Amino acid sequence: MPDRQAYTKLTKRAQPASLSTDYDIVVELIPPRAKVLDLGCGSGELLERLLTEKRVQGRGLDIDPELVIKCVEKGLSVVQGNLDEGLAQYQAKSFDWVVLNQTLQVTHRPALVLREMLRVGQASVVSFPNFAYWSVRSQLFLRGRMPISRSLPYPWYSTPNIHLPTIRDFRRLCRQVGGKIIKEIYRTSKRRRRTGFMANLLSEEAIFVVAE
Repeated sequence: MPDRQAYTKLTKRAQPASLSTDYDIVVELIPPRAKVLDLGCGSGELLERLLTEKRVQGRGLDIDPELVIKCVEKGLSVVQGNLDEGLAQYQAKSFDWVVLNQTLQVTHRPALVLREMLRVGQASVVSFPNFAYWSVRSQLFLRGRMPISRSLPYPWYSTPNIHLPTIRDFRRLCRQVGGKIIKEIYRTSKRRRRTGFMANLLSEEAIFVVAE
């Protein structure tokens, strides 16, 4: 079985192109000149946008040393680290915002990761594919096969997704770790949804703002 670093490399190399839309939403949410920690930052595309468009004080963390080197070569402040081991190197409330974009589902200890995000940040942004989306459900029910979609492009035998959250599951996780949901944003491949009506069924991806 691939190790954690192999999973991370697979994730970064095969991310859906539409993640740029998630970047748009995250950039909208972060206020100018905030102090930001980008977890699982990959090669730094989101961090670069935040620095350029919002003039943030940006830091990044990623498990893949090759991606960390790429970030450093771009002039980004990024270090290597494993989210599943926590964020002990950062003091409580040392960042205004902590971002975890399309990475929660590939972590081995998502509860620990979210708890640590809440500890070190005043607020956190978490985005993930919703595994209760109607298309995902229909592929399982009608075809009897693990789903493949725009936001879940991997076959079951090579997917980096090891914990499969739904919107309802994430809300429950927030309660369990003492997080307070400030905002929820839902989207499909075509548009951002403007209502939470039947969000768990009709939303392909979700973006949450959470704080203690």
